[in-house]
Amino acid sequence: MFKLGGHAALTLMSLLLLWWQETASIEVPDDPKILQNLKQPPTIIKQSVKDYIVDPRDNIIIECEAKGNPVPVFEWRRSGRFFNIGKDPRVNMRKRSGTLEISFLSGGRPEDYEGEYQCVASNNLGKALSNKILLRVSKAPLWPKEELEPVLVTEGSSLVLPCNPPPGLPPPSPFWMDSNMIPIPQDKRLSMGLNGDLYFSNVLVQDAQRDYSCNARFVFIHTIQQKDPFTLRVQTKEPYNDTSYNATDPYGGRKVPESTPTFLTPSGTESSKMVLRDEELLLECIAAGLPTPTIKWFKKGGDLPGRKVKFENFNKTLRIIKVSEEDDGEYVCMANNHLGSIRHSIFVQVKAAPYWLDKPTDLVLAPDDNGRLVCRANGNPKPTIQWFVNGEPIESAPVNPNRHVLGDTIMFNSVQIGSSAVYQCNASNHHGYLLANAFVSVLDMAPTMLGPKNQLIKVTRNNRTFLHCPFFGSPLPSLRWFKNGQGSGLDGGQYRVYINGTLEIKRTRKEDEGIYTCVATSSSGTADNQVRLEVKEPTRIIQAPVDQSTVRGFTALFDCKSESGLPTSVTWTKDDKPLHLGRRLRKDEKSLTIANVNEGDEGMYTCTVTSEIDQDSASARLTVLEEAFNHSSALPPARPDPPMDLDLSDPALRSVRLTWIPGNENRSPITEFLVQFEENHWDPGRWQDLATYPEDLNSVILQLAPYVNYQFRVIAVNAVGQSLPSKPSPRYKTSGAPPDAIPRELRGWGSQKDNMEITWEPLRDLERNGPNLHYIVWWRQKDSAADWNNVTTFHSKHVIHSNETYVPYEIKIQARNDFGSGPESNVVIGYSGEDKPTRAPTDLRVSKVTSTRANIRWIPVDLSSVQGEFKEYRLYYWRESSLVPGLVVNKEKKVKGFYTTVAAPNGFLSDLVPYSNYKMFMVVANSRFESPPSNTVIFTTKEDVPDAPRYFRINRRSMDTIHLKWDKPLEPNGIIIGYQLNYQTVNGSRLGPLKIETFQPNETQFTLRVPDRSTRYKFMLSARTQKGAGEVFSEESPHFTNEAVLGQKIWDLTVEPNSNSANISWRHNFSADSSEFVLEFTLDRENAVKVVAVKKQPPITVADLIAGETYRLRVYSQVLNSVSSESVLFKTKAAYINEVDIATQGWFIGLMCAIALIILILLIVCFIKRSRGGKYPVRDKKDLPLDPVDQKDQDGSFDYHSDEDNKPLQGSQTSLDGNVKESDDSLVDYGEGGDGQFNEDGSFIGQYTVKKDKDETEGNESSEATSPVNAIYSLA
Repeated sequence: MFKLGGHAALTLMSLLLLWWQETASIEVPDDPKILQNLKQPPTIIKQSVKDYIVDPRDNIIIECEAKGNPVPVFEWRRSGRFFNIGKDPRVNMRKRSGTLEISFLSGGRPEDYEGEYQCVASNNLGKALSNKILLRVSKAPLWPKEELEPVLVTEGSSLVLPCNPPPGLPPPSPFWMDSNMIPIPQDKRLSMGLNGDLYFSNVLVQDAQRDYSCNARFVFIHTIQQKDPFTLRVQTKEPYNDTSYNATDPYGGRKVPESTPTFLTPSGTESSKMVLRDEELLLECIAAGLPTPTIKWFKKGGDLPGRKVKFENFNKTLRIIKVSEEDDGEYVCMANNHLGSIRHSIFVQVKAAPYWLDKPTDLVLAPDDNGRLVCRANGNPKPTIQWFVNGEPIESAPVNPNRHVLGDTIMFNSVQIGSSAVYQCNASNHHGYLLANAFVSVLDMAPTMLGPKNQLIKVTRNNRTFLHCPFFGSPLPSLRWFKNGQGSGLDGGQYRVYINGTLEIKRTRKEDEGIYTCVATSSSGTADNQVRLEVKEPTRIIQAPVDQSTVRGFTALFDCKSESGLPTSVTWTKDDKPLHLGRRLRKDEKSLTIANVNEGDEGMYTCTVTSEIDQDSASARLTVLEEAFNHSSALPPARPDPPMDLDLSDPALRSVRLTWIPGNENRSPITEFLVQFEENHWDPGRWQDLATYPEDLNSVILQLAPYVNYQFRVIAVNAVGQSLPSKPSPRYKTSGAPPDAIPRELRGWGSQKDNMEITWEPLRDLERNGPNLHYIVWWRQKDSAADWNNVTTFHSKHVIHSNETYVPYEIKIQARNDFGSGPESNVVIGYSGEDKPTRAPTDLRVSKVTSTRANIRWIPVDLSSVQGEFKEYRLYYWRESSLVPGLVVNKEKKVKGFYTTVAAPNGFLSDLVPYSNYKMFMVVANSRFESPPSNTVIFTTKEDVPDAPRYFRINRRSMDTIHLKWDKPLEPNGIIIGYQLNYQTVNGSRLGPLKIETFQPNETQFTLRVPDRSTRYKFMLSARTQKGAGEVFSEESPHFTNEAVLGQKIWDLTVEPNSNSANISWRHNFSADSSEFVLEFTLDRENAVKVVAVKKQPPITVADLIAGETYRLRVYSQVLNSVSSESVLFKTKAAYINEVDIATQGWFIGLMCAIALIILILLIVCFIKRSRGGKYPVRDKKDLPLDPVDQKDQDGSFDYHSDEDNKPLQGSQTSLDGNVKESDDSLVDYGEGGDGQFNEDGSFIGQYTVKKDKDETEGNESSEATSPVNAIYSLA
């Protein structure tokens, strides 16, 4: 027994010690870089209430939402058993959600789905459970029919009218009205109780003047049900007269027997009531009696909780909100009138459903960390705690040696990868239960920098500065800061490093400028980031605006000169409101000018000089003066005259007294004097500000620097501005002195492996204090007892040569001149130069190689061989080749650094490409050099599922087919063994049955015939290797309707019709590589459809249309068939011949006159010859050959005609059956000829079903008989 007890005690002590040593849970930052790759068990984020009452008229929605990575999948349990929603057509689960939707559009009873539901969200890291949701359907039963007799009651006695509302779900709210739907007025005598009954403390005759009906309001379904009304008959001992009634004497002076108080409810002298913690306590006492009793409440042994108590229903009800255990006890109600009093005690017991004291929270741990989950709850009675893991009781879960259950606490020690799970804690008693999910996630993540890379921070000198370096990793990395890549970590002195990675510089100086590097290190690797700090001079106003008074109509000028280490902008405000500049108000970088001043310009003007990091402001008031009556006072204020008679006196080593006489103020009082100086050695001729003094001083002592030959001048300042400078004073040369300043920016660094350059910033000219300025520099090796080495130099740099590499030195400096030595600087640490590391890491090897990750180990070097500041172990790796035949890979080297000084370092490589050969080697690096490479390691990543196909295109080539085309993945990650296509119809949120097609590796296209052109499909394509299906490329097919796709559209379709052609134009927003369109013509008369594909940009001309016909035209994209224009109706013009009335043409009339004249002349000649006896040369004419155009008829006669007779008139329309050369965009002839299909170059698809009548065409030839040209030949 002793041994057993000792063992148990030892176990308990061990667990308590483990508890004491537990590691705090890792807080995962809400950063997309982390969250997108962070694996987490599921967490329930939304669920329906435990007691869920639904309206039977609506569909039922039971909510269950969860988050996690991978995305959780959901299942439901009903009454503790698996609920197969797939077998019930009324039940659907929302996509990417566990929410159930139960629809009753097609019938069904909501009552059939009542029961207890529980949602389970799971991924490969665990299962989370929702509360058990008790689903009940709201009910509003009818009031039972009953015959109610009139109620007889004696005047002055008490009465209770019962309500007894039907038991609904949830219970109804009763109220009383009469038959006219007028509410029953309630008061101290007459009121409704908590149970709905109507209580009369004493009855009046007037109570019989109305009836009383109890109504039940079912709030959930917005229904009111009314009970049959009660009728009262009040019996009186004396006659009643309505006119004798008044409020102070309701019995009208009649003698009605009085009675002492009695309780109508509750009955007896005492009762009890139980209430749950945090609920409302309602106590009720209603008394009968005449006169009407008054109710008072007490708590025995204490006072009523004043802030939580409310008296209602004329003091008959005591309401205590948010009950707690302190409200337990005996409550007394007392009813009294002048005849006596009565009491009733109510003993209140406060019980409690379970409530949280310490609710378990999610626990994120690194490998080998310790932690705990605590589940503490209280209640009355004390709740029972039960643990579950992934939904199963922890007692029946697989044994985990790293997990120990101690009642309400689970202890974890040395957790390992793969032990992530979701734990449930159930705290219950017979008043209720609590259920909480808390996951334990074991996270192994290399350090990651969360902030922006290479950030530039600009600050002003002497300010407190914070450099942020947010980081994350598991295990939690340690973080160090370095400046300019040198020295050890920054912490202490003026630096402070916070646990979140922020570096504080308590007071920035110019020498704090540089590049700061933060390095996060853990056993999983390292990560670093850089911040460049620039220290700037603060922005300050050196000549501020001053108060001034200006006469109305004159000009006011406010100065605002500033200096800053950064570019600045100047803004002006008036009375803290933006100042609107214009023609009168103008500004530049140094002043504000207000021309033609008026009363509205009076106010406070503020100049604000702003840089990107700071600002400075100054204000001055403008007072506007009215014009005076005399001429002299009407003059405006002006700048003061310059001071006069400068005199130097009281010379000292570093001071002298300067005295002057002020000039005329010029109607504006002087506000200050500015003293400037000029020295003739370092910067002759340049005047510099020395000091300012108030207006009441004209003799001041100037503090000066040694060994400077000064002269001075004074400037007076008033509200208008500065005066001209005074004449310079005599020169005054101060005596020399040793330097006061210490050289700044002292540092030591090696530019070569065997030297150290000591550099500093030389003193400024006015800090020299004397001639022959030089510097003494001391140095010695750190932590050595050697004497200081020193050198004297006039320069700002000294190089020392050392035989050793990267040796720390102590350095200090002092300035001297002919008058003596200045103060010595503090000792700073510098280093001699670095050399190449002499030794390389050895035994580089890999283990646990997966498809994308490999663990690496190596034997470290002796840090003394690094020969410089150890920066990191630098791993170079590259993808040598892919195991996929013929796949060309990028062999670019990648680098990963590991900052570690442990004896057995290790790390891992991630983001490797599966199914590939890799090579790698490692070096050790200091700030300047790398060591020789280690051994080269070759390893091969394993096969994995492939990436998504390179592209997946869906093209609807016609109304009944969808053509799919894809290409193999860019990274197969293995040998592609085929492709799998899943597809289903999509109708809003409803999905059709899933269909599957598989393809060989060399198949990359598929044509699907669709039964209905309005059907849309969702396609999901993935490539497959031996490891399974890869990433899915999901697309939806476009509608064959006018639907916008990705914002692309066609609009402004216009048609300009002619008789046989049309000019067509439209607008679109397609890119040049996808702007191929199809023109769809529908002949309105016969609904014949013809389409024309075009590759040209609009406008275009389409020929071969039928004259006088009506067409319907739409244009759609050949690539995205669903993108279409609106349809347009147009009608071609009627056919016509372009005839000209030649008889009215001038040239024709002239020709006819000429011919007639020639004929007349010929007739005259013939007449003359005939009269002289001349003969015709008939023989010659007879021997002439026939003209080739003359044709001989069958009867031997000749028909003289011209070839022109068979030619159409120029400009007339070609016959419809003639041969016409087709353009790229023309239509084929109507009729049976030609198949009307598209060629590859984009000609025609489809054909008309209309035939042309050949006889019509031939009949057109006769129209040429009336041609004027034929008429000419007939004349011949």
